[in-house]
Amino acid sequence: MSKGIAITGMGIISAIGGNVQENYASLVSGQMGISSITQIDTIHKDEIMVGEVKATNSELEDMLGLSKNTHSRSPMLGIMAAKEAIDQAGIVDINDCKTGLISSTTVGGMDKSEQYFFEYFESDKHHQHIDGLHAGDSTQKIAAYLGLEASFMTTISTACSSAANAIMLGARMIKSGRLDRAIVGGTDALSKFTINGFKTLMILSDTYNSPFDNDRKGLNLGEAGAFLVLESEEIVQKENRAVLAYVTGYGNANDAFHQTASSENGDGAVMAMKKALKVAGLTPEDIDYVNAHGTATPNNDLSEGRAMLRLFGEGKVPEFSSTKAFTGHTLAVAGGVEAVYSILALQHNRIYPNLNFQTPMSEFDLLPETESKEKELRHVLSNSFGFGGNCSTLILSKEA
Repeated sequence: MSKGIAITGMGIISAIGGNVQENYASLVSGQMGISSITQIDTIHKDEIMVGEVKATNSELEDMLGLSKNTHSRSPMLGIMAAKEAIDQAGIVDINDCKTGLISSTTVGGMDKSEQYFFEYFESDKHHQHIDGLHAGDSTQKIAAYLGLEASFMTTISTACSSAANAIMLGARMIKSGRLDRAIVGGTDALSKFTINGFKTLMILSDTYNSPFDNDRKGLNLGEAGAFLVLESEEIVQKENRAVLAYVTGYGNANDAFHQTASSENGDGAVMAMKKALKVAGLTPEDIDYVNAHGTATPNNDLSEGRAMLRLFGEGKVPEFSSTKAFTGHTLAVAGGVEAVYSILALQHNRIYPNLNFQTPMSEFDLLPETESKEKELRHVLSNSFGFGGNCSTLILSKEA
């Protein structure tokens, strides 16, 4: 197995908890975070269900000590998660080595810019929120809050594989010696734009999403912030860091099939998983658990299921489940959320339940895990597949 990159801190805020501990408690108890919309005034609020973070914008501002109405929701969720990750890593001086911030998002500050868009030509009172529309705004605000004078800072927006790609880039930059430390992950808040867009695609569910179920109706959108701290072996030894797990494998591929749909046979997914295994120096038989992308849409679950069968073989697919029935689909952050969950799975030797599953899919003989289960885990494979065919896979391991 190739030398992995150490993970020394992690942080998360999602619909099932405001920190890592709360998220894990919800995962093992089967506590979903899916509910009706309360934070956004949309005509669709009684038609769909979402995974909302329970804290209001005002409450987030108070928790972070921010002035009122200066930050959109995305950077605030990101700051919460990044701060927790840095605190857990025990970092006192964030600028004490070559440190990068690689964040991801799909909506940026859109939740605020759409709110004030129509008054743009009438008043300049809220122009900072129009200027904060772009994806990089959230990254800049997270860096500013953390006091990071980044050796490298960038924003990745590859739809639902964004955070996985941020983690992959951070690992590669540390491995190449360009960075000593990388804060990697993403943040996305719910917005009217995403709700309307996914509603137009007709893939939103009006009830709880049910990944890999034959009668699945579509996804529940979610919001979250999730970040990891990756550090070089030299920093780990110098600072005597506790290592949570290692990023040992990663792969990205594009099936070039459709703007929003995955290949029916999972071509991009298979390529991404094979690349991740090659980087890790592992075989399919070494994977103990798959945290599936599992969006509960007709296309994704069929494509991903076929991809797993192609990679592992009939009757050889390891235990797998999707955690999106807990959190909803958090878009750009999904790979970060599920990386945190994969690390927790490794730490606790725990496989999470695939909630709401009742009827096996007719296209193949695959059954996700439906109960919380203990199993000795060494390597967890986590999939994140985005619009445009952008497919990414991470492998998280207990040992380097």
